[in-house]
Order: sequence, then structure tokens, then C-alpha cells
Amino acid sequence: MAEKAIKANLKMKIRGGQANPAPPVGSTLGQYGVNMMDFINPFNEQTKDLQGAELTVHITVYEDRTMNFRVVGTPTDDRIRAALKIDKGSGRPNSEKIGKKLTQADLTKIAEDKAKDMNTEDIAAIKKMVAGTARSMGIEVEQ
Repeated sequence: MAEKAIKANLKMKIRGGQANPAPPVGSTLGQYGVNMMDFINPFNEQTKDLQGAELTVHITVYEDRTMNFRVVGTPTDDRIRAALKIDKGSGRPNSEKIGKKLTQADLTKIAEDKAKDMNTEDIAAIKKMVAGTARSMGIEVEQ
């Protein structure tokens, strides 16, 4: 069987279990002629356990107006901000630090949550990636 021709690769942020025909879902999928209910119902069913969490969804739309999607977890920087209860990182991370530290416990928890989105099961490697993201936000990491 031949590969289906891809018409578009889309990326949207949608709250878990709360997709509906209103924008951004309806307006984005509508322009590609896709039946939006073919996305909304399976998405809401798949994400009902993550009710209200901001999720990133990668949608592939094919020429024959079919599609598939995969849900990617919450971005690392969002998880770090939630763990430290801050609104944003530093605008100048190299010279201005936030003044809060990410503990090893926070780092481990974020790494374990991110593991399902990564291409490795190595928590130590994922912790290094999370620590790097934190440093780029001007947040110090406890050693």
C-alpha cells in the first residue's frame, strides 16, 4: 500500500478533554476540509484523564481528508514554571537569575513526567535536559 500524501502538519495547544468545534480546532481543521468531529471525539476520549491540562497536539492531515494525531505532554518550561510557581523565566538568563532553585526532587518529577514524550527511558539523561531548560530560563538547579 502506498503512503498517503500529506496535506498539512499542524500543531495546536488544546486543553485535555475539552476540544470543541470552536477555534482553534474548528477553524484550523475546517480549512483543510477535515470532519472535525473525527478529531474532537477521539481526542476528548484519549485525554479525559488529563482534563483541563494544556496539551500540545500534532495533527497530520492527508490529501484524502483523513488525519491522525498524537498528543504531546506539557512543555518542559511550563512544568518548571508550575513546579516553582512562577509566571515566567528571566529575560536575560545569563546575567539575571530568577532567585528560585529547582530541587533534585522537582527535577526528577518533571523528568519522569516527560519520559513518555521522549525517545529514551534514561531518567538521568532527561533530568540533564530539564536542568538545561531551567538554566536557559535563568533558574538555578540544585546540585
